[in-house]
Amino acid sequence: MTSAAVAASMATARSGGRKVIVLRVVAESARSSSYSYLNFGRRLSVGSRSGLLFSGGSSVRGLVFTLGVQRALANRGSRMLGRVRRTVIVTAVGIAAAVIPFLGAGTASAHGFSSTVYTKITAGDEGHIRTALELEYDLLVVSAADSGDDDPLFQAGTAAFEAGDTDAQAAALKSHVSTVSRYVSDRFSVTSGSAACQPTQVGDATIGERDGVPYANLLLDWTCPEQVDEHEVRSGLFPDDEGFVKGTKTIVTYQIDGRSGSAALDAANPSFSTGQAWYERFGEFFLLGAEHLLSGIDHILFLLALIAGSRRLREIVLAATSFTLAHSVTFMLAALGLVEVPGAIVEPVIALSIAVVAGWHLWGIWRRGGHATDLDTTGHGHFNLDRSGWIRLGVVFCFGLVHGLGFAGALGIDEAWSWTLLWSLLVFNVGIEVVQLTIIAVVFPLLLVLRRRAPKAGLWVTGGVSAAVSIMGLIWFVQRVSGS
Repeated sequence: MTSAAVAASMATARSGGRKVIVLRVVAESARSSSYSYLNFGRRLSVGSRSGLLFSGGSSVRGLVFTLGVQRALANRGSRMLGRVRRTVIVTAVGIAAAVIPFLGAGTASAHGFSSTVYTKITAGDEGHIRTALELEYDLLVVSAADSGDDDPLFQAGTAAFEAGDTDAQAAALKSHVSTVSRYVSDRFSVTSGSAACQPTQVGDATIGERDGVPYANLLLDWTCPEQVDEHEVRSGLFPDDEGFVKGTKTIVTYQIDGRSGSAALDAANPSFSTGQAWYERFGEFFLLGAEHLLSGIDHILFLLALIAGSRRLREIVLAATSFTLAHSVTFMLAALGLVEVPGAIVEPVIALSIAVVAGWHLWGIWRRGGHATDLDTTGHGHFNLDRSGWIRLGVVFCFGLVHGLGFAGALGIDEAWSWTLLWSLLVFNVGIEVVQLTIIAVVFPLLLVLRRRAPKAGLWVTGGVSAAVSIMGLIWFVQRVSGS
């Protein structure tokens, strides 16, 4: 019966006292109502006009559907295909809806067109307040030049930036110190009681670097008219309405007025007081952690690679837990100043980790095809993982250690130990985890539904996602290694 497709349904019947195996045979051609192979046996009606029983002289007989039933089955198959397509569409839309808003928080770069200002506040001489400010050099140049209508600063500063000449960059700031100082003091202030403190720049600006980005270091000495045990710090540096960056953060660490701690300032929370209770600023660090993950496309793509390569819920839960534990350890150690690894090493490895984790799933598809999501053998122990699952878990843990260093570098705190600082770091980390778990809770169930209702489509979707993520990771790796 080369012209027919045999379905997987078999039934047992009895005819004339004999046990007969009935096969449901559906003709491949829906255009003809006659079947040549029926000539080998006599035609018999079977209960209704829906089919014909044939025999070829043996005990095996087949049930052949007529054209009407065949069309009904074809319609049923069409409806099933429609459900599969709807499942694929719903899954794709769900994943896009879960991820695109997060990717929209960033840009073509790994962390988006935003900026972070770092400020360290200490007690100066004779009751003065001293602030050490670190600001992105190129952003400071264009913002100050635009605000002060100082085109020579823009010309000299941008030329030095493009040339990568740190001496020329410092010289440009020195030549236009009044424009730069006025821009900073108009948007950053210290208040003692109800009176504003007056700033004076100490020395010339110097050029440093954070994560490969030139930063201008300014030291300001503030004279306060009132001697009190509480000061208010306010920052409005690089606001959104300038049009250069969005969502600037100012990370403040302080040791003044007999207190020490940290604070995160932005447009929604532009100021803080050293007299505030330590727990009043936790919400700021929680939001800072959440926003960092949302604006960090590299971390989101790493998470998507984990989800796409996970074969069941247990694997993604264990992978996420392993990643969390690993990056929490290195994040805390680096933020407390106990571990220091240059950003020139951390950032390329983060990019490479994205490509490797995504490529892991692609390799599984290439090696096992449609069985890529099957378990090799029954797992052992409480986690019930097979060999591939354990290896993947170890790889994720190692890369999590590197991502933790990246989180710490983004936060920019490397102060000495204090309980206040420790709690701030923990809350920042919790903000990261809440967003991470939210993405998993939205995307992975959709992926499970797709895999169960349309396994091949699920394989294509996860393969496509992994391929795109892996390519992006490799591009970032090359860019970060080459410094481009």
